Amino acid sequence: MTQIHQYREDDHVLGSDGQFHVTDEPVRLDGYGWEDWIAFAIFWVLAFVVFYQVFTRYFLGDPAGWTEEIARYLLVATVFVGASMAVRRNNHIQVDAFYRWMPKGFARTLSTVVDLIRVLFFGYAAWLNWLLLGKIGMQRMAIVDLPMGWVFGAMLFGFCLMFYRSLQVAWRHWRQGYSILERPEIALEGGEK
Repeated sequence: MTQIHQYREDDHVLGSDGQFHVTDEPVRLDGYGWEDWIAFAIFWVLAFVVFYQVFTRYFLGDPAGWTEEIARYLLVATVFVGASMAVRRNNHIQVDAFYRWMPKGFARTLSTVVDLIRVLFFGYAAWLNWLLLGKIGMQRMAIVDLPMGWVFGAMLFGFCLMFYRSLQVAWRHWRQGYSILERPEIALEGGEK
């Protein structure tokens, strides 16, 4: 059955003065972690370098050779530092349909195992990156005379952040007694913070 909206006198788009009267939602920055701002800053440095690369290549006709290499490494840093945001919010890609068909106890156990595997993976990746940084950290970049350790340091920083945030997520799931895998509807309600 189709309902027809009955217009009332207070249902109007324009005010009595003929102007739109719209109020914006307040800007809230409390949903962002400190690593979000670091990734944001790295991203804007990357954007500036890419703009400079385009400017020198297409407007000046003399491309700056260092920009491609630095842009590549800034992109790597943005990805690894920015990935900690997804870990903190627990919104990496996941398959939750199977959890609907599993018995509740088994789903809880499997969800805890997923949390533990994630913690172990990020911890192990950070440790491997630390070993790699020790072996090739002082090698120089191809075009720019800077140590490759800066790139691997950004990756190590990102993996350490992901490890730390995965510990927080696992602890939160343990305390509340469920994860987003078991109750995907919480993603629709605003997700995990």
